[in-house]
Amino acid sequence: MFFKRITFNNMIMGGQACIRGMRIPVSLIVNLVANGMSNEKIIEQYPDLEQADIADALHYAAWITREEVYMTAGAAC
Repeated sequence: MFFKRITFNNMIMGGQACIRGMRIPVSLIVNLVANGMSNEKIIEQYPDLEQADIADALHYAAWITREEVYMTAGAAC
């Protein structure tokens, strides 16, 4: 999967997933949304962000946390 707005740089925020090379981690955006902050309020607090940045952060978070279950022979469900 490719996320155009999500970047990784060891010199920025220790290499964690950030928005467009800025010091705004994806985890921050996801946390704000999870705690009920609207996109408009997030952009008001972080004016360098765009709506597409928030959308890509959420898509990245959904992708990275996808769950894959591998059943072994004889395993009970």
